[in-house]
Amino acid sequence: MNRRQIYLFGGLAFFILFTWLLSNSDDQQEELSEIVKISLRDVGNQLLHSNQDTTSLVLPVIELEKLKYQLSFQNELAITPDSLVSIIKRSFEKSTLPKNYRVEVIQCVDQEVAYSYDVKNKEEKSIIPCSGRFLPESCYTIKVRFTNVKKPFFYSNQNLLYGIIIGVFLLFQFIIYKRKLAETAEKNRIENSPYASIGSFHFYPDQNKLVKKAKEISLSKKECELLAIFIANPNQIIKRDELMKRVWEDHGVVVGRSLDTYISKLRKILKEDDTIKITNVHGVGYKLEVLV
Repeated sequence: MNRRQIYLFGGLAFFILFTWLLSNSDDQQEELSEIVKISLRDVGNQLLHSNQDTTSLVLPVIELEKLKYQLSFQNELAITPDSLVSIIKRSFEKSTLPKNYRVEVIQCVDQEVAYSYDVKNKEEKSIIPCSGRFLPESCYTIKVRFTNVKKPFFYSNQNLLYGIIIGVFLLFQFIIYKRKLAETAEKNRIENSPYASIGSFHFYPDQNKLVKKAKEISLSKKECELLAIFIANPNQIIKRDELMKRVWEDHGVVVGRSLDTYISKLRKILKEDDTIKITNVHGVGYKLEVLV
């Protein structure tokens, strides 16, 4: 798999995972909101019962913003702070809601705060003033804001997402690093391998290839054997019979036009350098001409 394919599949996998996490996070937020609304309606119902009111309505609970909700009533009611604190605590614990929250009782007439308190996970840090006081019958709304919500409760996917982003980034960096190491090792191997210079080419007979700058040209076994003979005898005529004997007949194979075919292939490869060429000496053989 090449680098482009790695980035393509990695990016696609990350996009799918990112979309799933966002969707899952939205589902968690929606589920929390639904639980809070049910719990607050239970609080409203108990407050009305404490006022001996069994007929008026608890109005729909409104989500004012993230983690902040409003409870309101159809009719006026009286509120005892001690009772309000106990009712909300029991209802929230029953619904396993976050244990850090702030409650405000708002007067409808002027939107002033008639009573408020703050609950912390550790009770000694909670602030619950005016114990035993009484709020006379009037129109009130109750606002609840959850504070210091621990990330494992609601934002666990956010941490997971950050971890995945970092992990994907480090993975790509590792892949790039390994590829660079491999490329450097290959470059060093080529540079440290014995080679013969021919014009602008480096000829590696043990690896059956020519290298021109960063370009590698693979050679067949026969092409490599022929080129080795020419390089060992630059600007000298090599008889056709000698080439056929050393490359083919010594291996028990006698050929006809194969020599001409391989010479033609070598010419096409070497034509990229004007200072070298294989010429045909009519009736005799071939010569590798190297212009100094």
